[in-house]
Amino acid sequence: MKKIYTLLHRSAYLLILLVFDFSVSGQGAYLPPDKPKLIIGIVVEQLRYDHIERFRDRFCDGGIKKLINEGTYFRNASYDFMLTQSAPGHATISTGAEPSAHGIPSDNWYLPLRNELIYSTKDASVNPVGGSFESGLHSPVNLQASSFSDELKMASNQASKVYSIGIRESSAILSGGHAADCAFWFDNSSGTFMTSSYYTDSLPSWVNDFNAMNYSETFLSGSWELFRSPEVYSDCQNDSNNFEGGFGSVAYFPYDLKKIRSKEITGPKNTFSLLRETPYANSLTTSFAMRLIEQEKLGRDDVTDYLSICYSATDYIGHRFGPSSREMGDAILRLDDEIRYLLTYLNDSIGKRNILIYFTSAHGISEIPGILEKNRIPSGYFRPNQAVQLLRSYMNAVYGEGDWVKGYSERQVFLNRSLIEDARLSLEEVQKKVARFLVQFSGVAAAYPYSAFEADDFVNGHLKRIMNNFNPQRSGDVIITLNPGWVEKEGDLVTNHNSPWECDSHVPLIWYGWTVNRESVTRKTNLTGIAATLSSLCKVPYPNACSGEPMIELFR
Repeated sequence: MKKIYTLLHRSAYLLILLVFDFSVSGQGAYLPPDKPKLIIGIVVEQLRYDHIERFRDRFCDGGIKKLINEGTYFRNASYDFMLTQSAPGHATISTGAEPSAHGIPSDNWYLPLRNELIYSTKDASVNPVGGSFESGLHSPVNLQASSFSDELKMASNQASKVYSIGIRESSAILSGGHAADCAFWFDNSSGTFMTSSYYTDSLPSWVNDFNAMNYSETFLSGSWELFRSPEVYSDCQNDSNNFEGGFGSVAYFPYDLKKIRSKEITGPKNTFSLLRETPYANSLTTSFAMRLIEQEKLGRDDVTDYLSICYSATDYIGHRFGPSSREMGDAILRLDDEIRYLLTYLNDSIGKRNILIYFTSAHGISEIPGILEKNRIPSGYFRPNQAVQLLRSYMNAVYGEGDWVKGYSERQVFLNRSLIEDARLSLEEVQKKVARFLVQFSGVAAAYPYSAFEADDFVNGHLKRIMNNFNPQRSGDVIITLNPGWVEKEGDLVTNHNSPWECDSHVPLIWYGWTVNRESVTRKTNLTGIAATLSSLCKVPYPNACSGEPMIELFR
């Protein structure tokens, strides 16, 4: 498998070098342009700040360590909202706004009037292009604010090229904004990259050529083995333990991917969904990104282009194995190698002083409760299905038989407002009664009724983070928070994020290239500042809902 992994990157890299017809020799005497020729946003899902520090001495010289040693490293960057998930994280980075303003409060939300659970990028009005039907019904239709790349596109009179890619559709779409030339994501059914008719009616020929190489099948026909020698992972959890979920009964290296794929553990038999839960999803993403830069000629003229690269494998792996597992450690070390491939290519083909890179994460992750308990740290699982079932029984006892609770999603309870109105009950009083009931469950730190957020009087702390997440049209009637160390139990996943606590909100942020100096910054930094910084550096309007402030360290 390592041979396949190397050949995939090497072949892509050599092809790219042959295609580029300009030289970047003499970089030492070359002055940076007024604006970067290419901006690349690298966003990893479920990478905590401490992961960087934990593995820093084991990173290769040309990957993440290079970003740190030659760039500006923000060590205290975090999200300032409650529901720390992939979709709100990517949307916040791209728009510079909090979820309350950009309209993506969570990965999913419930629409009571339609009695429907909505995925953040679901759009039934578009058609799939190059992939399966369900995987193609996506667009940025639910994003309510402009992104930095939207403003860049308009300011250049459409001359700037804007692309975004990722394994997860919401990550790619929300990172690219509304005006992107195209967003590409992974299709589980075919194992290839696809898009939707929102962007184009057909895939570019180079995408079809890339897909025809059938890399996904090759990866899943092999095994996932440790990338480095076992002693490198000595501070990770033991390879075989009782805390990890694993793939069925297998939770230790090596993983026979062909065998696992045939057992419907991560999805239907013989689909490619398993690839998402291996580091090879990141390998595929890197190679596709390099091919896109080459074929679409990004960074080849004086007009600033933009590319968002979303790495999602760590998110899937962390949920299944935990943040301190050997599997997660292996995924991070392999990600470092992906960054090395990407940086080598960018520096050789476009030049460090022509590119501007920001590297960050969409969210963190909580430790597995069992591991916390082993260390006598308070923790546990909150089981929402049980809580909602008991809530329904309580509501029937208080108000009579009825469908009082319409749904639950992402720490939010959605009530049947029509039924409440028909019964001539005070919605505010019902919300408060539900909140008082839910706060009695183990692990629940607090429960807030809708009316509490209408006052908008939370100015700091974790209450402010909840307020920053509140969207009147999409948030629930009652929002709950869990105590630190407690996570919401979802299926066979062993841990989760989605809280205002530091383990979920504190992420790395590194800037590299162009005019960026070497510096380590310890001040508190909000991720809304990325879009504001990019807009200021490129001298384009801020995204229309942006509340972030430029990071002054990038202007010295």
